[in-house]
Amino acid sequence: MSLPKPDVWNETTPQPQPEPPPEVARSPGRRRSRTLSRKAIARELRREHAAEVPDPELEATIAEMDAMRPRVRAECANGPRPCPFLSCKHHLYLDINPSTGSIKLNFPDTELWDLPETCALDVADRGGVTLEEVGTLLNLTRERIRQVETHGLLKLRATAEQEPPLPGSPEALR
Repeated sequence: MSLPKPDVWNETTPQPQPEPPPEVARSPGRRRSRTLSRKAIARELRREHAAEVPDPELEATIAEMDAMRPRVRAECANGPRPCPFLSCKHHLYLDINPSTGSIKLNFPDTELWDLPETCALDVADRGGVTLEEVGTLLNLTRERIRQVETHGLLKLRATAEQEPPLPGSPEALR
């Protein structure tokens, strides 16, 4: 089909459509994590506190949750799932950077109760997890998980080489 010349186009003539942008090479449904800066969070909290008086019911709920919070793995192993304690360092929903105080939401478009796993310790107890499964749990690619694994193994090897050998071990007898 040939299109008429541009000077004779009108509203009834079909217009050529621009080509859609090429698809991004991501797995379907996978979204990048989102980081919230400590300064932005603090600014929002100051704004909220200035606008309203503290809610005693909310403060009572927070105190109750702090009392229920497990302190060791044995207390949380049989706890409710999905785990409601987001501030736990083993929780998979978010990560907190200790040096900057920023919060990284690993699954920004997913609700907590929609996650298949919420505790890294539960995954470790299960054992035998592939790089692909770990990547899905942490919202990272398989390649990035492999890089993190390699880096961790190098750190362990360096630490092991720095420690003196135990008495009676083959290394000590050399």
